[in-house]
Amino acid sequence: MSNPLTRRALLRRGIPGIFAAGLAPQFISARLLGKSAPSNRLTIGLVGNGLICNAHAGTLLGLTDDCRVVATCDVVRAKAEKMRDRIETSYGKAKDAGGRSGDVRIFATHEELVARDDIDIVFVCTPDHWHAPVSAAAMRSGKDVYCEKPLTLTVREGRTLVDLARSHGRILQTGTQQRSNKSFRKAAEIVRNGWIGDIKVIRTRLGKFPEALPLPEEPIPAGFDYDRWLGPTPWRPYNEKRVKGDYGGGWRCFFEYGGRKNGDWGAHHFDIIQNALGMDTSGPVEFIPKGYEGCAYQTHVYANGIRVERDDDLPKSMIEFRGTKGTVWVSRDDFLETDPPELAARPLRGEDIHLYASDHHHLDFFNCVRTRRHPIADVEVGHRTATICHLNVIAAKVGRAVRWDPAKEEVVGDPLAASLLDRPRRAGYALL
Repeated sequence: MSNPLTRRALLRRGIPGIFAAGLAPQFISARLLGKSAPSNRLTIGLVGNGLICNAHAGTLLGLTDDCRVVATCDVVRAKAEKMRDRIETSYGKAKDAGGRSGDVRIFATHEELVARDDIDIVFVCTPDHWHAPVSAAAMRSGKDVYCEKPLTLTVREGRTLVDLARSHGRILQTGTQQRSNKSFRKAAEIVRNGWIGDIKVIRTRLGKFPEALPLPEEPIPAGFDYDRWLGPTPWRPYNEKRVKGDYGGGWRCFFEYGGRKNGDWGAHHFDIIQNALGMDTSGPVEFIPKGYEGCAYQTHVYANGIRVERDDDLPKSMIEFRGTKGTVWVSRDDFLETDPPELAARPLRGEDIHLYASDHHHLDFFNCVRTRRHPIADVEVGHRTATICHLNVIAAKVGRAVRWDPAKEEVVGDPLAASLLDRPRRAGYALL
């Protein structure tokens, strides 16, 4: 007698696997995928247990009808233990119908975690240089992925993740949660529908990190796998400031591990700009570093001439869209202002462009895991936004404007810039 087809088996197959097995969608019982399904809660493993993971845990532990965290992993054993204790304490206060509480497993490496058969989803909450390797391993192991922003460390990593997601039938949500905020969505809809006319310039504020200064070597703390933390990046002597998870600096100051503010806030704001311009599967064609031929701002330019300028002194909002008939200002904390003022409250009509509406980034992802639809911040969306982050960094490194072909995903006429689309990886830490 054949094994029954379970919800987890369907999720692991992905859409291509379902069709390959001859299971046409109309014959898949709603009992397996619907909210009333047995064991409907999605099981989650957390990789990287620092600041952003703690924020995710606060959300996930409140979604007990939708998910259950069953495993965690960090290169610092004490962080993994602290996360496990937090999860088990939370579940212990709200035991399930069977009387079980936490039972959360700790793993030393993400490879061990993704190999576990009873995990549906992996949350990738590591520093940027580990995003692509962990996401790739999870998808190859039949897991869906929620990966923090920016999706990748390099442009080439992004295309690899898109290809893996498509070929393995996996769902990947990028952690650019501003897409699931009503003010940012409304701002993008105002722009997309032409309510402020033709867009001439967009400005965004990313902020600044301290310079990455040389650091003296310090003893590696007990219980910290520092070699593993460095992973594919070059070997550097240990110093607490290098590895510190600090929103004001720490590892985010170093280009070895990310794109500094381009990868930090740029991953959020460039993403909203892409959405507002309808460029989710494309991107700009030129990247100009600040100071090059008198350019006042770091700038990237779309084929239609729209310029995006990084103005870290932008006074009113995080993003400013300037058009021939008006202006839109938008920021977090539901800040949205328009000129003329009535545009902010103007409702969409039936014939207007209605953008993907998500009011909860995590629940949007969970729903897409169940239905196998692309989520609001799909892997292709995350890759295209991360590409903008990376190419702004590359233009600054080579000290000149870089031309880009977004269809071919190639640098035009600049071999040095083209060589920076990927990075060498330390032995033992290959992506593929």
